[in-house]
Amino acid sequence: MRLQVPSEHPHGLSDAAFDALFTRDKPIIFAYHGYPWLIHRLTYRRTNHDNLHVRGYKEEGTITTAFDMTVLNDLDRFHLVMDTINRLPQTGAAGKALQQALAEKLLEHRHYITTHGEDMPEIRNWRWQVNS
Repeated sequence: MRLQVPSEHPHGLSDAAFDALFTRDKPIIFAYHGYPWLIHRLTYRRTNHDNLHVRGYKEEGTITTAFDMTVLNDLDRFHLVMDTINRLPQTGAAGKALQQALAEKLLEHRHYITTHGEDMPEIRNWRWQVNS
């Protein structure tokens, strides 16, 4: 409810607080675990709503791995980075090269999961690394 204006919900962010958090003029990619339309409905009055791009549940997928469900709904790390590159033209050739590499990784993922029925080891065995 923080995404709404205070007049709609007592916990809503003021316009100034919302703009300080999300900016008034930059692209926003919002990865949400539910239906994207909800975030759009909660933020439709905000200054930067036209630059708000919500990625969320699209009712894609079936019995598969948790990571594959995120891929099928375009919510995985690969799709989110590719989406970011699309909205930041200043990434130039390096961005396009990274986009191509990520697209190839998604093809590799699809082939691996279809063949083996589980996520690739680099996904399945990934652990957060704490740098000291």
